[in-house]
Amino acid sequence: MAQIDAFFKLMNEQGASDLHMVAGQQPLLRIRGDMERIRYNVMENDGLKSMLYEIISEEKIKLFEETGDIDFGYEIPGLARYRGNLFQQKYGIGSVFREIPSTIMTCQDLNLPKVISKLSMLPKGMVLVTGPTGSGKSTTLAAIVDEANKLRKDHIITVEDPIEFVHKSQNCIVNHREVGTHTKSFSSALRGALREDPDIILVGEMRDLETISLAMEAAMTGHLVFGTLHTLNASKTVDRIIEIFPANQQAQVRSTLADSLRAVVSQTLFKRIDVKGRCPALEILICTPAVRNLVREGKTYQLPSVMQTGKKYGMQTMDDAIMDMLQKRWISPEDAYTNSIDKTKFISYLRKPPADFTEV
Repeated sequence: MAQIDAFFKLMNEQGASDLHMVAGQQPLLRIRGDMERIRYNVMENDGLKSMLYEIISEEKIKLFEETGDIDFGYEIPGLARYRGNLFQQKYGIGSVFREIPSTIMTCQDLNLPKVISKLSMLPKGMVLVTGPTGSGKSTTLAAIVDEANKLRKDHIITVEDPIEFVHKSQNCIVNHREVGTHTKSFSSALRGALREDPDIILVGEMRDLETISLAMEAAMTGHLVFGTLHTLNASKTVDRIIEIFPANQQAQVRSTLADSLRAVVSQTLFKRIDVKGRCPALEILICTPAVRNLVREGKTYQLPSVMQTGKKYGMQTMDDAIMDMLQKRWISPEDAYTNSIDKTKFISYLRKPPADFTEV
């Protein structure tokens, strides 16, 4: 058993999402969104480095010492998987670990809208799950892929850095590929995937022009592609994809994206006040003919109004999702106000409204 495993067990017992271990500080856990210190000695650089190096391969150690940061995966059988990041900082080595539960939660377990599980049955196209770091994108995607794994008879390929949720083949055959271990990059894995007879491709992160371009190509050639982006809402997601391309290609990209995109799910996690835990607020954009026309014509600023009028298709805005949770008394008015877009809808719920509601 590695020395660091004791911290992972404590993390699991406390229900923490993240473990921070940094030279010059005590270890910290993120519990329900808040950082809490562990009663432990301040960690010395050499001691922490030897503890971390114990669970990392020699190849990863060499890469870390050359570049100053790496991503990697670690698993404790019977407990959980962990997505780790090592980095150099002013006082020495630092690390952050995110717990990936060994049991995959279903869409029902996560209280996701019914339309989310239907995305798993799409025949082709691109579905994007977006949001800031730590907003639960991987958990939502895992639930969708799990639904497909149970209900379809297909080949699923996941490309991640590192592998997070591990899906056991059920009705589908599932192959997991890790960037840096099983393939050089997301783009090379995607290029290879098109020759591996996939039906569903999950791209852990769409970071660059080449990866996004290949994902759209896969979606246009009859595959169902799931991916993540670090964007805050549906319209910004569409803009981000188009803007990453050179100006002379953007008109063509708008047309291709309009044809290939099926849905954008943007989410933010909230701390619950009624029970222990957190819950996601989801903005959902379904690509109806009206949405495709707006994407094609570059009128993404009109997408929020289409989401408000498209509830029969399962669409909803972030503010509507937040209001629903606020009225159920799952989240605090202050949290709702802080994370909302149109703050005028939420100001009346605050005990002490700010003097200028445009300022948080």
